[in-house]
Amino acid sequence: MTATTTAPVAAPPAPTPHGPNARLRAWATRAPLLPALIFMIVVTQLPFVATVVISFFDWNALYPDARRFTGFDNYHQVLTDADLRHSVWTTVLLTATVVLVSLLLGLALALLLDRRFRGRGVVRTLLIAPFLVVPVAAALLWKHVLYNPEYGLLNGLLHYVGGPQPDWISDTPLLAVEASLVWQWTPFMMLILLAGLQSRDQQQIEAARVDGASDWQIFRHLTLPHLRRYLELGALLGSIYIVQNFDAVFTITSGGLGTANLPYTVYQSFYQAHENGLASAAGVLVVIGSIVIATFALRVVSSLFREEVSRA
Repeated sequence: MTATTTAPVAAPPAPTPHGPNARLRAWATRAPLLPALIFMIVVTQLPFVATVVISFFDWNALYPDARRFTGFDNYHQVLTDADLRHSVWTTVLLTATVVLVSLLLGLALALLLDRRFRGRGVVRTLLIAPFLVVPVAAALLWKHVLYNPEYGLLNGLLHYVGGPQPDWISDTPLLAVEASLVWQWTPFMMLILLAGLQSRDQQQIEAARVDGASDWQIFRHLTLPHLRRYLELGALLGSIYIVQNFDAVFTITSGGLGTANLPYTVYQSFYQAHENGLASAAGVLVVIGSIVIATFALRVVSSLFREEVSRA
């Protein structure tokens, strides 16, 4: 009796990841996203490209036949003109003040809401409410309900205690705009920092309390280092939005009394002076600044995600 051996059957070749079928599957998975991508390009990228092109021209809407290519002259004028430089400085000062004060107040409110007390849900809802108000409505609220020198709430309270009756917008215009923006953006900072507080390692905090650490020591050595990424994220996201703020400046002061920031200057150059080229150059600078800030914000968000994944 002879033993017979059978040769092993060769396995079928594995499909190559770069074959035509793989490319078809890849395109099939991306196809549902193409309408949204095309819409985004048409709505955002094409107008931005047109704005960049116009920024290289001396183009006044009242004299369309006199437009001419000037290169970087509009950008040079934005950076060297006294009024435009003042608007850039106002934008930086307004953004830095609002972000810093909002972060400090948001941190205080987040520490308060991180504690358990009766009615915490109601308090949290009320504190979030200012961020949900339409920006123009919030500016009108501050301008007429609070700042009005005749019937405003602030002067009413001062009159009740025998204090002075200042004209808030005329006497402190930039502070009036900053206060309204701080009121509106503090809840945003509070939400971000509250999420950071609730992601702390509670066992580490309890161990520190057992070792005799005070609340200040826990905050300084455990809570604050843990919140560093969340503070950076709040500052970057707040800067992206506030540097482009137009509603409060336009509604409260109409850009007067030294409160005109760069977005308002773009509006003024375009709609009032009809200087399309100059307004486009200022707008491009605002977009570039926002992109730079957004890049840092995305890096902070990515690092937060990596930390959460490694912790899980």
